[in-house]
Amino acid sequence: MTSLTTSLRLLTSTLAVSLATVPAWAEQSAPVLTLELNAAQPSDKGCRLTFLVNNNLGADLSKTAFEIALFNEAGVVDRLTVLDFKDLPAGKTKVTRFDLAGADCTKVSRVLINSATECAGTGIEPNACMRKLKTDTKTGIAFGV
Repeated sequence: MTSLTTSLRLLTSTLAVSLATVPAWAEQSAPVLTLELNAAQPSDKGCRLTFLVNNNLGADLSKTAFEIALFNEAGVVDRLTVLDFKDLPAGKTKVTRFDLAGADCTKVSRVLINSATECAGTGIEPNACMRKLKTDTKTGIAFGV
């Protein structure tokens, strides 16, 4: 009886460890569009936002654009604007910069992705850019959906 109990415990432990590791490898291979706010720097025009975009949706995007909301240091929406990332080839990482005229980078506390205004490509669902979006930031500005 003891060896049966020991075997069952070992099997249960092995199964639990196996199940715990499934999300890690499954997540890595899942189709995803990664958007990272990489830098926010003052420019001649205002505030320059630099994004690193990686299209791992499994198909080229011919048009990609997001409406973003900029929040000031008081947490109030300062402006809404559309950032056009244009085409994003499958499996490619792209760096894109946007100069936001009249914006002060030091007063931007948050960048919210409000919606995808363009998300087009062969075999791409129109809502895939939002549904499969993963965000990250290398700045002190909160960034995400």
